[in-house]
Amino acid sequence: MTAVATEVVKIKPKPDGLDKPYVGKIIKAMSKLNVAVYRWTGGLLGSKWRVGSAFPWGIPVLLLTAIGRKSGRPRTAPLVFIEDGGNVIVVGSQGGLPKDPLWYKNLVATPDCEVQIKRRKMKMKARTASSEERAALWPKLVAHYPDFASYATWTDRIIPVVILEPAE
Repeated sequence: MTAVATEVVKIKPKPDGLDKPYVGKIIKAMSKLNVAVYRWTGGLLGSKWRVGSAFPWGIPVLLLTAIGRKSGRPRTAPLVFIEDGGNVIVVGSQGGLPKDPLWYKNLVATPDCEVQIKRRKMKMKARTASSEERAALWPKLVAHYPDFASYATWTDRIIPVVILEPAE
C-alpha cells in the first residue's frame, strides 16, 4: 500500500498478460473509438473514464492532439487529466505497460498541441514535469485516479507526468 495525502491506496497485482503484444493493439482500438465518439458528441459521450478505480462514477477525459513525430500528421489520444491552475496535467502511464505511450514521444518531439475538454478547445504547449514538480503532482494524480499507483509498480520506467500550459 502507498500513502497518498490522508488516504491509503491499495496496490493491485499486475494482471497476467499485460506485456503481451495484443494489449497495445486493444488500447489503440479502444482509444480510436473513444476519440470518434467524443468528437461526434462534443464530449457528451466518451468524456468519462469508468474503468478500474474510476468505476462506476468516472473521472474526466480530454482529447490531446499532437503531431506525430514520424508521420507529421495530427494524432489524438483520450487521456485522464487534472487541472492545476491554468495548466492541464496528464500522465503517460499507458496502464503500466513497459514503454512510454506514443502520444508522449510525439509531445517530446513537438510540444505544441491541442486539448479538447468536452467542447472547449485550447492550444497548449507540453513539457515533462521536473522531478520536483512530479513529486508535488503525483499524490494529486493518485488521489484523482488511484490506479496510477498500481501502474507505477507494474513497470520499470518512471511514468512521465506532463504539464500542458496555455500557448502564448
